Parts: sequence; structure tokens; C-alpha cells
Amino acid sequence: MALGAARDAAASQHYPQGALYVVATPIGNLADIGLRALHVLQLADAVACEDTRHTQALLRSYGIDKPALLAVHEHNEREAALGVVERLRGGERVAYASDAGTPAVSDPGARLAAAVHEAGLRVIPIPGASSVTTLLSAAGAVAGDGAFVFAGFLAPKAGERDAAVAALSQEARAVLLLEAPHRVEALAKSLAALGERRVTVGRELTKQFEEIASVPCAQLAAWLQAAPNRSRGEFALLLHPQEVAARSGEGLRVLKLLLAELPLKAAVKLAAEISGESKNALYDEALKLKRE
Repeated sequence: MALGAARDAAASQHYPQGALYVVATPIGNLADIGLRALHVLQLADAVACEDTRHTQALLRSYGIDKPALLAVHEHNEREAALGVVERLRGGERVAYASDAGTPAVSDPGARLAAAVHEAGLRVIPIPGASSVTTLLSAAGAVAGDGAFVFAGFLAPKAGERDAAVAALSQEARAVLLLEAPHRVEALAKSLAALGERRVTVGRELTKQFEEIASVPCAQLAAWLQAAPNRSRGEFALLLHPQEVAARSGEGLRVLKLLLAELPLKAAVKLAAEISGESKNALYDEALKLKRE
């Protein structure tokens, strides 16, 4: 039924030959597959993937049977990309899927896409699930300008990780981090240096035991240790933006004048540019003024 729905919804679009299709797959919940993703995975002459056993099981769960998959992972990506390029030059459609989510976002795929571009061939994205956007949408931490920094996985060595966290302490914008279960407690200890800055942690996102919570960084280690299951599963973490207090009353004065003539977001943007004050702080002030 799903494959039929995928054909009905997606088959009318043109899918050029000799192109690499970068296909997002679920990050945990099989129901999150896209109809275009299903159609492209059926249509492809070859499917390249990070782990052939994992992807074969994923495809079969949707009723798709590909007799042979191409392994393209972090240890062979450069060499395997050459083989994919040759297939594309021969007119094949090749789909690439990482183990979960959107390829090339802290997963293999970036070198493959770069090699295809360098060969003068097309890379076509088939968007879908991503732990990055999933956590951002639930955290409620990037209101206003919506700015965030994607830092991904920090260094596994303690000294390098602590240095990275020290650098992030100077970053005023929200910061998205990823971490594996066997290192999340070590990351929590490093993040404790950020004190009362809040962090939203997403564990087992989209799965049956999904858990999303916001705590001060200083309390993250204790939150993980409060329940035995909290150190299991894959993690996405969002450091909330640092609130920068307005340096003077000038920003608020300008904001009030602009709000009388402009929509809220436009007024905040201009007030921040004119006064040099924090856009996030001015956005919060604008919301207060609107409520009043």
C-alpha cells in the first residue's frame, strides 16, 4: 500500500538518469519515511548506503528488495565515490542513504556528493527526517531571528572536548550538538562548565521511549543519572541562546517607535541594527509590549 501511494504521489515528477539521489530515512520511527523517498528507492538502479545490512532491513520493511547494495561509509567514502560516479556516467540513478536521517549531516555522504559535483553530475536531495530539525522544532529555543549553530559531535577526548565547550561558551546563538550513548555522560560533565545556561536534550527522538527535557547545563549529568534508561539511545542536544542584556535604553526607545509602523520581526531587526543591542533581547521586549 505504501509503495502504491508513493508511486501515485511521486511518479509524475521527472527523475533524471545519471544523478545521485541523497535520500533521508527515518531517525527511528519507520512511519516517518517520505513518499518521494520510497519512490526513489524503488526506482534507483543502485542503492548506496552506510551499512548494507541495516539498509537492506530498512528497505525490506517497506517491501523494497534490492539484491545488492553498495557500501559507502566513512572508511571507504573517497574510493567508493569513484565507483558511484562511474555508474552515474553510465546513466544509472543511484540513491544514497545513511543509517538514519539526512545523509552528510554528521553522517557519511558529503564526500560522495562532492565527488559527484566535481564530476559535473547532478546531486538531487530527497528531504525528510533529521534529528537536527526535530529537536529544534520541539525545543522552543530559537524564537526571534531563528539563528543557531550546528556543532555536531564534539571531540571524544576530554581535553579537546572541554576546549570546544569553552569556545561554545562565547557563542551567543543556540548550538545543536549530537552525541552517542556511550559518551553522553562525559559530554554532560564538560557542559557543566556552562552553569545555568539551559540545554534541551532529546533522547530516542521519534521512537517509543522518546524523551525531551530542558535543564541547566550544570544539572544535565544529574538528569541523566536520575533514571537508568536516560543514558541509552542516540542524543541531540540544543544549547539555548545566551541572553544578552540590552546595553542601554536606546534599543527599547527605537523599538517602540518602529513597532508603531512595522510588523514585529521587521521592527526588532531594525532596532537591533540601529542600536547595536541584542536581537533576542529586543524580540522578548517586543513580545512584552505587544501583550501589554
